[in-house]
Amino acid sequence: MSKKIDFVRSLKDLTEVDLKARIQEDELRLKKLEFAHVISPLENPMSIRSLRKDVARLKTELNKRKASA
Repeated sequence: MSKKIDFVRSLKDLTEVDLKARIQEDELRLKKLEFAHVISPLENPMSIRSLRKDVARLKTELNKRKASA
């Protein structure tokens, strides 16, 4: 649970531009992981799930900021 809390706290310091860049980077990394998993099974397939959740957290934070502006 502390990983999630630390991740959310670190998002507070990022600007909207940084958030968008991080979302793009993580989505690209997610696509690469999913593709690698299709080719041959990953050692830790749960990493796909955690990365997908991180992308969702990033998008949520970005949407919160857009709504408040």
